[in-house]
Amino acid sequence: MYKGVQEMDVVQRSKLSDRCFTAMNYFLLILFTILCIYPFYYVFIFSISDPAKVVSGVTWFPKGLTLYNYISIFKIEGIVRAFMNSTIRTVVGTLITLFCCSIFAYTVTKNQTYFRKFIYRFVILTMFFNPGLIPIYLTMKSYGLINSFWIYILPFAMSAYFVILLKTFIEQLPISLEEAALIDGAGYFTVFAKIIFPLSQPILATIAVFSAVNQWNSWFDNYLYVSNPKLQTLQYLLYQYLTESQRIADSIKNMNTQQMLDAANQMVLTPEGVRMTITMIAVIPIILVYPMMQRYFVKGIMMGAVKG
Repeated sequence: MYKGVQEMDVVQRSKLSDRCFTAMNYFLLILFTILCIYPFYYVFIFSISDPAKVVSGVTWFPKGLTLYNYISIFKIEGIVRAFMNSTIRTVVGTLITLFCCSIFAYTVTKNQTYFRKFIYRFVILTMFFNPGLIPIYLTMKSYGLINSFWIYILPFAMSAYFVILLKTFIEQLPISLEEAALIDGAGYFTVFAKIIFPLSQPILATIAVFSAVNQWNSWFDNYLYVSNPKLQTLQYLLYQYLTESQRIADSIKNMNTQQMLDAANQMVLTPEGVRMTITMIAVIPIILVYPMMQRYFVKGIMMGAVKG
């Protein structure tokens, strides 16, 4: 009897400790989530606040709810064209990357491909060596890609990292499916288009997220290779305005108190408002795309890393 009471007491203590541990876990995870989300939330409410009323900053709610910052930013000359350039670059570049990398990865999985091991290892070797800025520039110039929209697309058509993920994923698919299709008279391209490609959706979605984020955020290639204003991307244009906003911020610091009060009584686009609004414009499209791919993301990464 006494032993049974002791066992019940141990079980109750164990349950209590488990509950305390679970509660502490929830508390820490919620705190961590708030710490991650609040900076983005702060930028968002700052961007939709009245520029004259957020001189002292914001906390949890916008001050003087308005879309003035966004309206003013999109009135900047060339901003809409740059937004379209970045959108087209992201969509077309991602599709071409998926097609080229998946075709190449499927090819090097076939024993019938001559020197497939050498080719695959050579691709992996490119991850360890960087030719440098000048050779890359001269190569792009020799191909006639300088001041061309294709400079945003073709250099990203192949990625060694994406090829590794795709090859590993394709190799773990049941070989019997492909053999059955070949027996029925299907060619390799038909097998790829109707069997391999549909079954590779998880890893393709994962690569699509990586590629789209990279294409959308890229601005350095615009800085190096493109001087035509009609081909400017959103990220590079926003980078230029962010740089200019710092100069405006420095001039505002030199204003006397009365001038700052006079400016605060008017609806003006401040440097801080420029930064916050530009940050939101650059981040929102990716945030909208990511949830659609999230259900494939973890599955694709895990399955693409099972075999080396």
